[in-house]
Amino acid sequence: MNEMTGDDRRLPPALADLARVEFDYADGDGIDFEPYDAFDSAEETTDWLRQWTGNPELDGDAYRLFGQDGTGGLAAVWYGRPGRPLAEQPVVFMGSEGECGVVAGNLSDFLWVLADGIGPLESVLYEEHESRPDASLTRLAERHATTPRRPARDIIAEARAEFPTFADDTDALCR
Repeated sequence: MNEMTGDDRRLPPALADLARVEFDYADGDGIDFEPYDAFDSAEETTDWLRQWTGNPELDGDAYRLFGQDGTGGLAAVWYGRPGRPLAEQPVVFMGSEGECGVVAGNLSDFLWVLADGIGPLESVLYEEHESRPDASLTRLAERHATTPRRPARDIIAEARAEFPTFADDTDALCR
């Protein structure tokens, strides 16, 4: 299938710093996200995709799983731009109940989405993305982001416009 440039499973510095952040779900008013301290292995990724879809032919080469929500839905870097570096690849979410969508066009924009108080699950579940800025996530984004700060709703809309068929093209994924 698709291959990410190289098979490096080390988190980039921004995601490594994110892995040290405690997210507060705040009884549904916060961000439901638990970042990993390393990408899942290729084998774990493939196993999860096969179980989630019921398709034993799939492999996980196009994804780097780096976090989950409380129900087991996964956030991933998706190899949607062949030949481009990891940091320039889109971030997607694949939920435990089949929810699926593009969250941000790249890792930098993903940091701004989080800084605006929107997690991967929330970006896919809700049409309206109410800004709830988070000071610690804003500082993290300011340290690592290479794109300008924009509201999460704009970043999400831009990413979906760039990859309008992600859910359709991955119908085997997005049930």
